[in-house]
Amino acid sequence: MNQGKSVTIFERYLTAWVFLCIVIGIALGQLFPGAFQVLGRLELAHVNIPVGILIWVMIIPMLVKVDFGALHEVKQHVKGIGVTLFVNWLVKPFSMALLGWLFIRHLFAAYLPADQLDSYIAGLILLAAAPCTAMVFVWSKLTNGDPLFTLSQVALNDTIMIFAFAPLVAFLLGISAITVPWETLITSVVLYIIVPVILAQVWRKALLVKGHLAFDLAMQRIGPWSIGALLTTLVLLFAFQGAAIMEQPLVIALLAAPILIQVFFNSALAYWLNRALGEKHNVACPSALISASNFFELAVAAAIGLFGFHSGAALATVVGVLIEVPVMLLVVKVVNSSKNWYECKP
Repeated sequence: MNQGKSVTIFERYLTAWVFLCIVIGIALGQLFPGAFQVLGRLELAHVNIPVGILIWVMIIPMLVKVDFGALHEVKQHVKGIGVTLFVNWLVKPFSMALLGWLFIRHLFAAYLPADQLDSYIAGLILLAAAPCTAMVFVWSKLTNGDPLFTLSQVALNDTIMIFAFAPLVAFLLGISAITVPWETLITSVVLYIIVPVILAQVWRKALLVKGHLAFDLAMQRIGPWSIGALLTTLVLLFAFQGAAIMEQPLVIALLAAPILIQVFFNSALAYWLNRALGEKHNVACPSALISASNFFELAVAAAIGLFGFHSGAALATVVGVLIEVPVMLLVVKVVNSSKNWYECKP
């Protein structure tokens, strides 16, 4: 399967597009508040219908790329897989919960709305609990990463996410004294993970019947759907968040601090552990990148589903989208330029 040759111009400047969505969303929210209130009330079983549709359009094309048949490749790079799973599931969510507690509840608490502190922490936890699914193929390609390792790791992470995302998020929110009803959390997992995975795999099989060339062409056509739906969702979100952001313009920068620290910490930890265990550089690179990046589309969806458009949780996950591309490109540059150091025996 073609994983993509490089970052497209659209993906490379995703940060600029997100900034544009912030401006457009805030402006539209101020100009047409009534229209967005109507959109906010379009719900079915407590799920906002426009957002639910956008989220499926956002997530499903990415999941079509995932080949769960690649799980048998896991045994080829046990050490690299082990490092990534350790960082993704036992380090990153817990370190983010700690950073959220430190920065949001203490260091920055005086500069943030008091009634949103718990919600901000919840958004950070949701971001860290969802390992990257799609963009990691691009990051791996840019570092000449082993494509089978990357594919098998993504397939394994997605499989684990189906079962572990809800319990992990519930546990971390619980120790952060944030209560979310289990039925709400499970509904979010079903709507935003299980159903999209099933639909995507059915679609994938139907496309592959026509041949790999037809599959690759279909991926090129539907690829922009995810980014388009994401950006449309962000416009809606900032239309609702506009007043709060205008009152607290530093909130985005303050939320970015713990996200940046966890990206650099987790990528460095995974990179170093792979070297210490003697794994190849073309495995260590995607391992470090998978460990550092997030499935921000799922995080945004879950935050909106659990806490709503107006929540600090939704805003916190969007900050992850805002800094994802430039920060990950920096990590790519670091692992590429340090290849000689990596291959020198410790």
